[in-house]
Amino acid sequence: MRPQPARSFVAKPAEVEKKWIVIDAKGLVVGRLASLIALRLRGKHLPTFTPHVDNGDNVIVINAAEVAFTGKKREDKSYFWHTGYPGGIKERKAHQILDGRFPERVVEKAVERMLPRGPLGRKQLGNLRVYAGAEHPHEAQQPTSFDVGVLNRKNVRS
Repeated sequence: MRPQPARSFVAKPAEVEKKWIVIDAKGLVVGRLASLIALRLRGKHLPTFTPHVDNGDNVIVINAAEVAFTGKKREDKSYFWHTGYPGGIKERKAHQILDGRFPERVVEKAVERMLPRGPLGRKQLGNLRVYAGAEHPHEAQQPTSFDVGVLNRKNVRS
């Protein structure tokens, strides 16, 4: 009789400890920032990662209005949506959103499109809080600062 192989670790939702991190997005490249945020929200940076459990961190992004794009993406990148009516495709450029009323939507959409679709992805996206300015109302959670710029020099656009 052969010995049984060791079992894989599976995290249970009750034993997950969520941390709070704050990221200053000033001057950071949107796609690189969004991929790191999505990684943190899913919990893939942890050795206890379990695909079907929400074991990621709570992420607070400040200064989202001051993110950067590489190349000519600020003027050329388009965001599309459909109204549901025939011929109802709509388009808005990245610079229009960043200069508009809700500039934090650029970061929100970038992260949303990097998370899996479905109930778990929507729950993980609920752990993301994005603010256009430098203030956030989550001081009571004592978030730790996470500097994305020092991870790679390409993360920062001057």
